[in-house]
Amino acid sequence: MIHLIYAIADTHLDGGQDKPMDVFSDIWLNHKDNIEKNWKDIVTDDDYVLLAGDISWALKLEDALEDLKFLDQLPGQKIISRGNHDYWWSSLKKMKDLNLKTINFLQNNSFSVGDYEIVGSRLWCDKSSREFEEGDERIINREVIRLEMSIKSAKKDRPIIAMVHYPPFDNNSVPNIFHQVLKDHNVSICIYGHLHADGHKKAVEGLVDGVEYHLTSADYLNFTPKLIRR
Repeated sequence: MIHLIYAIADTHLDGGQDKPMDVFSDIWLNHKDNIEKNWKDIVTDDDYVLLAGDISWALKLEDALEDLKFLDQLPGQKIISRGNHDYWWSSLKKMKDLNLKTINFLQNNSFSVGDYEIVGSRLWCDKSSREFEEGDERIINREVIRLEMSIKSAKKDRPIIAMVHYPPFDNNSVPNIFHQVLKDHNVSICIYGHLHADGHKKAVEGLVDGVEYHLTSADYLNFTPKLIRR
Protein backbone atom coordinates (compact mmCIF):
# COMPACT_ATOMS: atom_id res chain seq x y z
CA MET A 1 0.00 0.00 0.00
CA ILE A 2 1.37 3.41 -1.02
CA HIS A 3 0.73 6.08 1.58
CA LEU A 4 0.59 9.68 0.37
CA ILE A 5 1.93 12.11 2.96
CA TYR A 6 0.28 15.53 3.20
CA ALA A 7 0.89 18.42 5.58
CA ILE A 8 -1.00 21.42 6.90
CA ALA A 9 -0.34 23.52 10.01
CA ASP A 10 -2.09 26.31 11.90
CA THR A 11 -5.66 25.13 11.52
CA HIS A 12 -6.51 27.47 14.43
CA LEU A 13 -9.86 25.83 15.20
CA ASP A 14 -11.80 27.87 17.74
CA GLY A 15 -11.81 25.44 20.68
CA GLY A 16 -15.01 26.96 21.96
CA GLN A 17 -13.23 30.29 22.36
CA ASP A 18 -15.36 32.10 19.76
CA LYS A 19 -12.20 33.37 18.09
CA PRO A 20 -13.02 33.99 14.42
CA MET A 21 -9.78 34.11 12.45
CA ASP A 22 -11.16 36.53 9.87
CA VAL A 23 -10.31 39.40 12.24
CA PHE A 24 -6.77 38.91 10.89
CA SER A 25 -7.70 38.70 7.21
CA ASP A 26 -10.70 37.95 4.99
CA ILE A 27 -8.81 34.91 3.71
CA TRP A 28 -9.78 33.23 6.99
CA LEU A 29 -13.53 33.57 6.38
CA ASN A 30 -15.15 30.13 6.88
CA HIS A 31 -11.68 28.61 7.07
CA LYS A 32 -12.84 25.50 8.94
CA ASP A 33 -15.36 24.70 6.20
CA ASN A 34 -12.71 25.33 3.55
CA ILE A 35 -10.24 23.02 5.28
CA GLU A 36 -12.87 20.28 5.48
CA LYS A 37 -13.90 20.59 1.82
CA ASN A 38 -10.37 20.80 0.42
CA TRP A 39 -9.15 17.98 2.67
CA LYS A 40 -11.96 15.64 1.59
CA ASP A 41 -11.29 16.47 -2.06
CA ILE A 42 -7.77 15.05 -2.01
CA VAL A 43 -7.00 12.96 1.11
CA THR A 44 -8.07 9.31 1.33
CA ASP A 45 -8.23 6.99 4.32
CA ASP A 46 -4.96 5.39 3.19
CA ASP A 47 -3.06 8.69 3.39
CA TYR A 48 -1.32 10.51 6.23
CA VAL A 49 -1.61 14.18 7.17
CA LEU A 50 1.03 15.91 9.32
CA LEU A 51 -0.33 18.83 11.36
CA ALA A 52 2.54 20.90 12.74
CA GLY A 53 0.97 22.87 15.54
CA ASP A 54 -1.51 25.62 16.39
CA ILE A 55 -4.37 23.18 16.02
CA SER A 56 -6.89 24.78 18.40
CA TRP A 57 -7.37 27.94 20.46
CA ALA A 58 -8.67 25.80 23.35
CA LEU A 59 -7.03 26.39 26.71
CA LYS A 60 -7.75 22.95 28.19
CA LEU A 61 -7.65 19.46 26.72
CA GLU A 62 -11.37 18.89 27.29
CA ASP A 63 -12.13 22.10 25.41
CA ALA A 64 -10.01 20.97 22.46
CA LEU A 65 -11.87 17.67 22.17
CA GLU A 66 -14.47 18.89 19.67
CA ASP A 67 -11.73 20.27 17.41
CA LEU A 68 -9.79 17.02 17.67
CA LYS A 69 -12.95 15.04 16.89
CA PHE A 70 -13.45 17.24 13.83
CA LEU A 71 -9.97 16.32 12.59
CA ASP A 72 -10.46 12.69 13.62
CA GLN A 73 -13.45 12.26 11.30
CA LEU A 74 -11.60 13.61 8.27
CA PRO A 75 -10.04 11.06 5.88
CA GLY A 76 -6.56 9.69 6.59
CA GLN A 77 -4.32 9.09 9.55
CA LYS A 78 -3.03 12.18 11.32
CA ILE A 79 0.10 13.00 13.29
CA ILE A 80 -0.16 16.16 15.36
CA SER A 81 2.64 18.14 16.99
CA ARG A 82 2.42 21.16 19.28
CA GLY A 83 2.39 24.84 18.37
CA ASN A 84 2.89 27.90 20.53
CA HIS A 85 -0.88 28.46 20.84
CA ASP A 86 -1.75 24.87 21.75
CA TYR A 87 -2.26 25.58 25.44
CA TRP A 88 -4.58 22.56 25.62
CA TRP A 89 -1.64 20.21 24.96
CA SER A 90 -1.26 17.69 27.78
CA SER A 91 0.68 14.53 28.59
CA LEU A 92 0.84 11.84 25.92
CA LYS A 93 -1.11 9.52 28.21
CA LYS A 94 -3.99 11.96 28.64
CA MET A 95 -4.13 12.65 24.92
CA LYS A 96 -3.99 8.96 24.04
CA ASP A 97 -6.78 8.33 26.55
CA LEU A 98 -9.08 10.39 24.33
CA ASN A 99 -9.19 7.26 22.15
CA LEU A 100 -9.20 9.15 18.89
CA LYS A 101 -9.21 6.69 16.01
CA THR A 102 -7.01 8.42 13.45
CA ILE A 103 -4.82 10.80 15.48
CA ASN A 104 -1.38 10.25 16.98
CA PHE A 105 0.51 12.86 18.99
CA LEU A 106 4.19 13.64 18.46
CA GLN A 107 6.21 14.51 21.57
CA ASN A 108 9.71 13.12 22.17
CA ASN A 109 8.72 10.14 20.00
CA SER A 110 8.52 9.20 16.33
CA PHE A 111 6.33 7.30 13.87
CA SER A 112 6.98 5.12 10.83
CA VAL A 113 4.96 6.06 7.75
CA GLY A 114 5.68 4.16 4.57
CA ASP A 115 9.38 4.58 3.82
CA TYR A 116 9.77 7.52 6.22
CA GLU A 117 10.29 8.22 9.91
CA ILE A 118 8.25 11.14 11.24
CA VAL A 119 9.92 13.17 14.02
CA GLY A 120 9.65 16.68 15.39
CA SER A 121 9.13 19.23 18.13
CA ARG A 122 7.57 22.68 18.55
CA LEU A 123 10.86 24.64 18.45
CA TRP A 124 10.79 28.30 19.53
CA CYS A 125 11.26 31.79 18.20
CA ASP A 126 14.75 32.78 17.11
CA LYS A 127 16.84 35.26 19.11
CA SER A 128 16.47 37.74 16.25
CA SER A 129 12.67 37.75 16.52
CA ARG A 130 10.65 40.52 18.14
CA GLU A 131 8.91 37.73 20.05
CA PHE A 132 12.15 36.75 21.83
CA GLU A 133 12.18 37.58 25.54
CA GLU A 134 14.54 37.17 28.45
CA GLY A 135 14.53 33.54 29.49
CA ASP A 136 13.69 32.20 26.03
CA GLU A 137 17.24 30.86 25.66
CA ARG A 138 16.28 28.13 28.14
CA ILE A 139 13.25 27.18 26.03
CA ILE A 140 15.38 27.05 22.88
CA ASN A 141 17.86 24.71 24.57
CA ARG A 142 15.01 22.50 25.77
CA GLU A 143 13.51 22.34 22.28
CA VAL A 144 16.88 21.31 20.84
CA ILE A 145 16.89 18.42 23.33
CA ARG A 146 13.32 17.44 22.47
CA LEU A 147 14.01 17.52 18.75
CA GLU A 148 17.09 15.35 19.18
CA MET A 149 15.17 12.93 21.42
CA SER A 150 12.53 12.53 18.73
CA ILE A 151 15.11 11.99 16.00
CA LYS A 152 17.03 9.45 18.08
CA SER A 153 13.84 7.49 18.74
CA ALA A 154 13.33 6.91 15.00
CA LYS A 155 14.32 3.73 13.22
CA LYS A 156 17.83 3.92 11.81
CA ASP A 157 18.82 4.18 8.16
CA ARG A 158 15.45 5.47 6.96
CA PRO A 159 14.72 8.92 5.51
CA ILE A 160 13.32 11.37 8.05
CA ILE A 161 10.54 13.95 7.83
CA ALA A 162 10.62 16.50 10.65
CA MET A 163 7.46 18.38 11.54
CA VAL A 164 8.09 21.54 13.55
CA HIS A 165 6.00 24.61 14.28
CA TYR A 166 8.48 27.48 14.28
CA PRO A 167 10.63 27.94 11.18
CA PRO A 168 14.24 26.78 11.75
CA PHE A 169 15.47 30.19 10.57
CA ASP A 170 16.17 33.59 12.06
CA ASN A 171 14.21 36.75 11.34
CA ASN A 172 16.20 37.24 8.13
CA SER A 173 15.45 33.70 6.87
CA VAL A 174 18.98 32.55 7.73
CA PRO A 175 19.27 28.97 9.11
CA ASN A 176 19.58 28.84 12.89
CA ILE A 177 20.48 26.26 15.55
CA PHE A 178 17.38 24.17 14.83
CA HIS A 179 18.34 23.86 11.18
CA GLN A 180 21.79 22.76 12.30
CA VAL A 181 20.22 19.92 14.32
CA LEU A 182 18.19 18.81 11.29
CA LYS A 183 21.28 19.01 9.07
CA ASP A 184 23.51 17.15 11.53
CA HIS A 185 21.00 14.30 11.74
CA ASN A 186 20.56 14.07 7.95
CA VAL A 187 16.86 14.96 8.02
CA SER A 188 15.48 14.75 4.49
CA ILE A 189 12.38 16.94 4.74
CA CYS A 190 11.14 19.55 7.21
CA ILE A 191 7.65 21.01 7.31
CA TYR A 192 6.90 24.04 9.46
CA GLY A 193 4.16 26.63 10.08
CA HIS A 194 3.69 29.70 12.29
CA LEU A 195 4.12 32.28 9.53
CA HIS A 196 1.04 34.24 8.49
CA ALA A 197 0.14 37.25 6.34
CA ASP A 198 3.28 39.37 5.80
CA GLY A 199 5.26 36.57 7.46
CA HIS A 200 4.78 34.54 4.28
CA LYS A 201 7.43 36.75 2.71
CA LYS A 202 9.96 35.11 5.03
CA ALA A 203 9.09 31.61 3.85
CA VAL A 204 12.07 29.41 3.09
CA GLU A 205 11.27 26.50 0.80
CA GLY A 206 13.31 24.04 -1.19
CA LEU A 207 16.73 22.59 -0.39
CA VAL A 208 18.94 24.16 2.28
CA ASP A 209 22.07 22.16 3.11
CA GLY A 210 20.33 19.01 1.93
CA VAL A 211 17.12 19.57 3.95
CA GLU A 212 13.96 20.09 1.88
CA TYR A 213 11.75 22.75 3.50
CA HIS A 214 8.00 23.35 3.15
CA LEU A 215 5.97 26.12 4.77
CA THR A 216 2.59 24.57 5.55
CA SER A 217 0.63 27.28 7.38
CA ALA A 218 -3.02 26.78 6.43
CA ASP A 219 -3.47 30.28 5.00
CA TYR A 220 -0.26 29.93 2.97
CA LEU A 221 -1.68 26.72 1.43
CA ASN A 222 -5.11 28.24 0.81
CA PHE A 223 -6.41 25.80 3.45
CA THR A 224 -5.53 22.76 1.38
CA PRO A 225 -3.21 20.00 2.67
CA LYS A 226 0.02 19.96 0.66
CA LEU A 227 1.32 16.73 -0.83
CA ILE A 228 4.81 16.21 0.60
CA ARG A 229 5.66 12.71 -0.56
CA ARG A 230 4.00 9.89 -2.45
